[in-house]
Amino acid sequence: MAATAHSSASRAEPQLGLRERKKQKTRIAIRDATYRLIREQGYDATTVEQIAEAAEVSPSTVFRYFPTKEDIVLTDEFDPIAEQELRARPADEPWMDSLRYMMRQAIGLGTSEEPEVTRLRTHLMVQVPAVRSRMMESMSVTGRMLCRIIGERTGKDPDGLEVRVFAMSLIGALMETSLYWAEGDHQEDFADLVDRTLDVLENGLTP
Repeated sequence: MAATAHSSASRAEPQLGLRERKKQKTRIAIRDATYRLIREQGYDATTVEQIAEAAEVSPSTVFRYFPTKEDIVLTDEFDPIAEQELRARPADEPWMDSLRYMMRQAIGLGTSEEPEVTRLRTHLMVQVPAVRSRMMESMSVTGRMLCRIIGERTGKDPDGLEVRVFAMSLIGALMETSLYWAEGDHQEDFADLVDRTLDVLENGLTP
């Protein structure tokens, strides 16, 4: 989910079998190679063939794990973690409180484990239209996940207009927050910006 996205390798690995660990290792190798090449020569100059060579895999393997170059930059394991965190919250907890808790957990883990990657991603979102476009597509998947959770918590139809509007308003707001953070060269505290964002969603614009 935008700037909160991160690799969950350290959290998920103990629960994975050998085959899944090998897959995860390959995914991480591809992503690390991509980030390194982009830092060295820029996004547009970095090709899938170069990424494959640096990760010591074939180009077809890269495409098997990531359909596009943009997906290498953006794909993460955030959604399952977010869903797990939200489902674990007390059923009677106000929805916005649950969201704030989940976002704090995600931001804390993401910024502590991969601060440079987080900043690189958001810079690319601002600078590369293809990355920003793909991010919008990927966040729609997160939006559908939120619709399911909201439906369960509220008893409302997850495909209903109100639930979809709320979920996608949150998704759009978080994406704009990430862009705002990157446009300011990451000078402000991202967790504070997210809190401000949730305040706007909860209370509207105050005078």
